[in-house]
Amino acid sequence: MTFRIDRRALLAGGAAAATMGLTGAAMAQAKPNLRFSAVFSEQDIRAEMMKKFGEAIKEDFTLQPYYGGNLFKQGTELVAMQRNNLEMGNIAPQDVSNQIPAWSIVTSAYLFRDAGHLKKVFASPVGAELKKMAEDKLNIKILGPTYFGARQVGLKPKKKINTPADMAGIKLRMPGGDAWQFLGQSLGANPTPMAYAEVYTGLQSGAIDGQDNPLPNVQNMKFYEVSSQIVLTSHLVGFDLLCVTKRVWDGMDAKKQAAFQAAADAAIDWSTKEHLAKETELVDFFKKQGLEVYTPNLKAFRDFAQQKYLASDLAKGWTPGMLDKINAL
Repeated sequence: MTFRIDRRALLAGGAAAATMGLTGAAMAQAKPNLRFSAVFSEQDIRAEMMKKFGEAIKEDFTLQPYYGGNLFKQGTELVAMQRNNLEMGNIAPQDVSNQIPAWSIVTSAYLFRDAGHLKKVFASPVGAELKKMAEDKLNIKILGPTYFGARQVGLKPKKKINTPADMAGIKLRMPGGDAWQFLGQSLGANPTPMAYAEVYTGLQSGAIDGQDNPLPNVQNMKFYEVSSQIVLTSHLVGFDLLCVTKRVWDGMDAKKQAAFQAAADAAIDWSTKEHLAKETELVDFFKKQGLEVYTPNLKAFRDFAQQKYLASDLAKGWTPGMLDKINAL
């Protein structure tokens, strides 16, 4: 038996296969890429949060995360999103307040009581009002607040801290920006702007005396190696904002928007639970590392901070009545 190869059939089959390959490639390219930028490290709980989020939306989008400020430096993510040079970002509320003064209320010390209060506020009419301001003015859709722990003061000097008066002269590293610097002042310290990546060497060299961060950050960045104590001031419920550009959000139909939001909600809730559990564990961990960990006079810190804020220019930009509404929740 002999076989004859039909050249025309072979060429037709090859063309069909090539067409199928091109169609597959085109289909793969049709799924939009969402670049996500954050200053936190790949070891951070929130990096795992984004992995879960990316998995949940993979049918419609490809999430491309960049950590450690490798794509956009800390504080520049919001502008990149406004210019549509970035699709998603982990945005600090302080960066929002730089453009919308009314937002400085959520950056003030001792405003939110805990992670539950933070979530409740953003799910309330107050939260809806804050989100709308951002959407209307900044080209972003806020998916939710990502809790990453109450901010505590870590110090290299062994000076005992009980009240804000004890913080006088302490060079406390704070991120750049008026809202952050004022937060440092509201603790009685001498705030010193410094990039997050430089804090370890800053403590090591004595360029700064301390830093304020949630306990998981202190562990991730190993700040405890160059510190002698952690003062549990709990002065700020630390959170950032998981955001997507309005262009991406508006490009989805209602069904996809609902699924996208649900994926964000589930990932954020998981991350919050993990952070709360981690904070409890870390108090014992730091004590075992030889650090003194203690709670100062919180009433003295709270009263001092609130008086500073209410007497400041920052409070002049707050929406009338919003503080009372937040306190009432």
